[in-house]
Amino acid sequence: MPTTRPKSGGAKPQPLFQPPPGAQPLAARMRPRTLDEFVGQQHLVGERGPLRRSIARGHLSSIVLWGPPGTGKTTLARLLADAIGAEMTALSAVSSGVAEVRGAIAQAQERLTLNGQRTVLFIDEIHRFNKAQQDALLPYVEDGTVQLTGTTTENPYFEVNSALLSRMRVWRLEALTDDEVGAVVRRALTDEERGLAGSLGPDGGVGLTDDAFEHLVSLAGGDARAALNVLEGAVALAESEEIRDAEGRVSPRLEDVETAAQQRVLAYDRAGDGHYDTVSAFIKSLRGNDADAALYWLAAMIAAGEDPKFIARRLIISASEDVGNADPRALSLAVAAGQALDWIGLPEAQYALAQATVFIATSPKSDSVGRAYTAALADVVSKGSLPVPNHLRTAGDRRMKHHGIGVGYVFPHEFEGDDVEQQYLPDELVGRRYYVPGDQGHEVTIAARMASRDQARQDKPRKKSRPNPPMAGMSDALRPREENRKRIADTQKKDASDGT
Repeated sequence: MPTTRPKSGGAKPQPLFQPPPGAQPLAARMRPRTLDEFVGQQHLVGERGPLRRSIARGHLSSIVLWGPPGTGKTTLARLLADAIGAEMTALSAVSSGVAEVRGAIAQAQERLTLNGQRTVLFIDEIHRFNKAQQDALLPYVEDGTVQLTGTTTENPYFEVNSALLSRMRVWRLEALTDDEVGAVVRRALTDEERGLAGSLGPDGGVGLTDDAFEHLVSLAGGDARAALNVLEGAVALAESEEIRDAEGRVSPRLEDVETAAQQRVLAYDRAGDGHYDTVSAFIKSLRGNDADAALYWLAAMIAAGEDPKFIARRLIISASEDVGNADPRALSLAVAAGQALDWIGLPEAQYALAQATVFIATSPKSDSVGRAYTAALADVVSKGSLPVPNHLRTAGDRRMKHHGIGVGYVFPHEFEGDDVEQQYLPDELVGRRYYVPGDQGHEVTIAARMASRDQARQDKPRKKSRPNPPMAGMSDALRPREENRKRIADTQKKDASDGT
């Protein structure tokens, strides 16, 4: 019986033009050819990664690869298709429409019918497809005509239709670490076939100075493609000026990397003295009430690629260490800035970090809390964990009261001022004063409240005249409710055992 050839409606997608290797940018030439060459994303394609284990079984479901630029989304899509022996058809959501989608589907049907070969339909920037374009994919993803692989830098849970997303797995790719970007750059420097080794100069190759290499990796920000593009530009600059090292290799300098990246080199090293000196200046500016200086050092750290979470942590620490109870709002704002960073990331979170920086720098200062805690900790270290006074202990069993446990505790809310004199510290530390409020901001109010409380304790305590029962009676009030719930549960259990 003759095989029915499926109708191929719609425009057929044209294969992506591939320039000759010599005309391709370095980043394109250095694309990994196998998963073993792929750098990063070990949580997905490492030895126990879910994607690697999936293709080892010859299976690849429809997926969305979500992550920042330069993390290998397109490359990974191609490698996964190759690994399962599928034909990959590539479309760009920027320049393709429903007609191209239908053409790709028709080709996939023909390929599957005639050759039994699967098709991976790759759609770059899939979030740019509108609802109609995404809906056109639904039946063919669901029936397995194509394995859809979409890539996006945007959050797919917001940008991709829920109907299509429910038929796909979302995998998150993370920005590469500095070590991983460094590995990519070193491969480009040493690869003789596709990279720079043997391709330049009388002796061939490129000799990148250590400071240029470190700055190149640092400014890449986890984007391998950006690192290779800057490297290629820096090599071109050094070659044009015939800058070579002692071995005759083209040797880009730090300024060549700076020019190629169009970014000034900041005197800052995240792993060296520049890191510690700059953050020290930032903290001391906050403590010293200089908002302008604090903002400058904040901007210097962010521009140099400092981990913004590190900055948020320093703001939270400063809010407690240097402001404390002089203005308790400082801690709330610092924590909020950290949460904003988690929610929206950079660059938008710069505003939240700057807001917290200015608030802390202009707040009244007090280190009273830190001093008080340090003194308390010193007593713990020197005297050990002292026994809890009997009247503060919990009598979990009424019989424990015969031993004095839980006996004698006075409930402060029963007295005017919601306070009454009684011992709270261990016997050995009675009378010890750790916290002494400062004379700035809200601590002035705290100091006045503490002084008023001390004066009131010298007078005879007076009980409140209160019409309402104590809160301890809440458990008695809820007892009928619990008994009723138990009665219902017992009835349901009996009915189930009787088969009714």
